[in-house]
Amino acid sequence: MLGFKGKYGFSFSLSRLLGVSSLKNSIARKTGIPTTKGGMERKIGRKVLNLLFKK
Repeated sequence: MLGFKGKYGFSFSLSRLLGVSSLKNSIARKTGIPTTKGGMERKIGRKVLNLLFKK
């Protein structure tokens, strides 16, 4: 049982239970603006690179 470390296929997320995750996903889809930190950084980085190396 290497790699499991006490996890037995059950995970609980309070934000998923309350619907926060689905709300954030729907907002991100409608607006085109990511709600995660990584998504925001990727989007901003892409915009900056497009401005610098405009074709």
